Amino acid sequence: MKKRNPIILIHGLWNTSSIFSFITSKLDEIGIEYFTPTLNHSYGMTSIIDLTNKLNELILEKYGLEKEIDILGFSMGGIIGRCWLQKFNGYKRTRRLISIGSPHKGTLMAQLIPKYPFRGISEMKISSNFLRELANNDFFLEHIECINFFTYWDLMVFPSWWTNLDFGKKISVKVYKHRNLVRNKSVVNKIMDEIIM
Repeated sequence: MKKRNPIILIHGLWNTSSIFSFITSKLDEIGIEYFTPTLNHSYGMTSIIDLTNKLNELILEKYGLEKEIDILGFSMGGIIGRCWLQKFNGYKRTRRLISIGSPHKGTLMAQLIPKYPFRGISEMKISSNFLRELANNDFFLEHIECINFFTYWDLMVFPSWWTNLDFGKKISVKVYKHRNLVRNKSVVNKIMDEIIM
């Protein structure tokens, strides 16, 4: 079996790393190393920037500065991963970014949430300063393989097609709940197909 990069799995808002249990059990079966840190979102009050800073500390502690890795992010986790790739030069050591139901262009569900005290959620508003700045620096991702999973029936990230980056592979799956993007057996199998390619 060819050498695989360790995968950093980044969970979303109102989740912990346990949301990935279906995926990690598959990774265990085929012997791919992974790291699933739990980040404290404080119900959406913690800024995505602060969460990215914490993620960087944990990655450095686990893998140092140079080890090549892959990133898989679910929901807000995909935004945190994308931010890390840009802010901490993660793009230089990352081969693949898999984002699953991540509101890369914002979500209407965040529009009515006040910036204080819910800074993290408000950063996912459509056309927020935070998301605009990320988009302006997406050229950092040009040499990374980007894979976007989404469902048209996603009521958490709406409209659902705004989960996709402007580039990379886009894979539509048929599930009806946001969390089922990482809990549904058939979807997990499709995610694994991309991981082992």
